Amino acid sequence: MKIWLLILFTLMPWLAEAQDTISASDGKAMKFSLKEAQDYALQNSPAVKSASIDLESARKKIWETTAIGLPQVTATGNYQYIFKVPEFSFGGFYDYRLLPDGTPITKGDLLSTYQPGQPVKLGVQQNFTWNITVNQLIFSGEYIVGLQASRTFKELSERNLLKTKNETKEAVAKAYYMILTGEENLSILRQSLQLIDKTLNDVTAMFKQGFVEETDVDQIKINKLNLENLVNSVTEQVQIAYRLLKFQMGLDVNQPIELTDKLDELIAQGNFKLWSQDEFDVQKNIDMKIMQTNEALSMLNLQREKSKFLPSVSAFYQHQEQLKKPQFNFTIPDIAGVGISWPLFTSGGRNSKVAQARLALEKTTIGKNQVRDGLLIDFEQSRNTYNKALNDYLTLKENLNLSDKIYRKTLLKYSQGMASGMELTQAQNQFLTTESNYYNAVLSLFNAQAKLEKLLETN
Repeated sequence: MKIWLLILFTLMPWLAEAQDTISASDGKAMKFSLKEAQDYALQNSPAVKSASIDLESARKKIWETTAIGLPQVTATGNYQYIFKVPEFSFGGFYDYRLLPDGTPITKGDLLSTYQPGQPVKLGVQQNFTWNITVNQLIFSGEYIVGLQASRTFKELSERNLLKTKNETKEAVAKAYYMILTGEENLSILRQSLQLIDKTLNDVTAMFKQGFVEETDVDQIKINKLNLENLVNSVTEQVQIAYRLLKFQMGLDVNQPIELTDKLDELIAQGNFKLWSQDEFDVQKNIDMKIMQTNEALSMLNLQREKSKFLPSVSAFYQHQEQLKKPQFNFTIPDIAGVGISWPLFTSGGRNSKVAQARLALEKTTIGKNQVRDGLLIDFEQSRNTYNKALNDYLTLKENLNLSDKIYRKTLLKYSQGMASGMELTQAQNQFLTTESNYYNAVLSLFNAQAKLEKLLETN
């Protein structure tokens, strides 16, 4: 109980700032049974929402990896301006059409027909070029392994989401139980306060008539003050527990809620009995499944590093056009081809990466075995804790009835002058101690059962 109170007070600053996406502006209390509270939390808890986002991201990652092996089309455009277009001249030529007719051709006549050549521009001053390239991966071992890894990662995200849901359900149940036990405890304390108020009035009247001493009145007042302080303390604990429950559910902490399940009903529905089951299939536990998935991812990482020894093959097609074509255009508009990439020698770099991946796999396997052994030990401890909590609950339930009976009889005797103030104080302290121990036992029993159920969860 003290550990829970420490957690509650630690969470107080966060609880005061927690906000829910759905708030009741009219201030009307929302009613929840335990199952309804858990179902609401599975839809609105920030932890569950975050894990759901991780799962959706993993689904998108699968398509991202798949798309690497599908056709990739790239379009590019390029504008260019040439300040001075280069020119090329083929030289002059003799135009024999200019020779005179019917006369002997002299050297001068021949030279007079010479015409200088016009330079040819080897480009255009302004132009726009566009290009479309299609790439298709034909074979890549790293791609094949990467596709498998993305699907395994999605499986890991699904299991993490399931684990988060189980933890959320357990946290909601514990907060719910804490409120019910606190309110039941508070109810009995208030009844005791009413009894002691009546006793104080009776003893005060007897003191005025001279039948009892003033110290007897003072002793009852002290008992009343102690009980009032205890009522105030438990009231604050219950209020904090309500805030914790709303925080776990993803509700606005200012939203009034009402719990519809009753403590006696949950105890009756719990079917509490000594746990004697020896079989615990650790392979079905969600933590073990997560470790198995991590091991599979490490194995795929090792395969990915090994796949880098294989070549990768891809094909491409490219089409290029120019808005303005120069007089001499050597650009090839259409090109298709196949490329292969095969790193033949990396100075041992690839071998080192393979060795690292193998070591990482070995480390993950060791971690998986540790989790398996830890879960087996945790199950044995949880079973023993549950059985002890059940025995404590049964014992303290009987003790509570007896101490309540003794306390009420002592109050009656005291009002009749047949019991001393010390006897009344002892009876009251015994009752309050037994009551506190009883509700701590009830809470411990519920929590132990919730932990066992989480360990045995097979979804």
